[in-house]
Amino acid sequence: MYRIGLISDPHACLQPVEQALQIFGQQGVDATWCAGDIAGYGTEMAETLSLLQQHDCQLVSGNHELEYLQNPAQVETGIGQVLQSLPRHYQAEIEGKSIYMVHAAPPDDVNGGIRLLDKQGRRDESAFKAWQRELSRFDYDVLVVGHTHQVFAETLAGMLVINPGSSRYNHSCAILSLPSGELEWFALSGEAIIKSWHWGMELGAK
Repeated sequence: MYRIGLISDPHACLQPVEQALQIFGQQGVDATWCAGDIAGYGTEMAETLSLLQQHDCQLVSGNHELEYLQNPAQVETGIGQVLQSLPRHYQAEIEGKSIYMVHAAPPDDVNGGIRLLDKQGRRDESAFKAWQRELSRFDYDVLVVGHTHQVFAETLAGMLVINPGSSRYNHSCAILSLPSGELEWFALSGEAIIKSWHWGMELGAK
């Protein structure tokens, strides 16, 4: 069995990431993955990025990393160089399963994203059917995404699609076990997991 600790959308907030990594250590995960948006909103991006690097976390770039790099002065900083080196997607074969991680949606989207829930955290059947069609073009066993600040694990087009939610805003992280595909969910920051968190959408933030 191989276990992956999953987080996403830390948005420059260190404490929930620290707690998630502590949980992953206690649970004995084999690897840690983060589905992007380390930057944005908060003030602790350098500390958050450094901690993720210290734990050899597999990272992909999100829309907030790309926005950060639009400032030429920031590209030349140490943080900028790290962010510039991040891939737009990551894929691996583990325990006979093909896994693909991207911030918003495959193959390389960092905006838009897979929204399967309404604002109350209930499954949106029309969105579910639309993404079922859209994802039929991709042949992976597991797809890990972030961006939408929604927490879900659904089978779409024969593929397990997981959004661990934002460690900052959904107060969530997860552990994926392979090859079974079993998921364990963990709440962060002493808060209950919020399945669907739409503050950013309502203010027009990406």
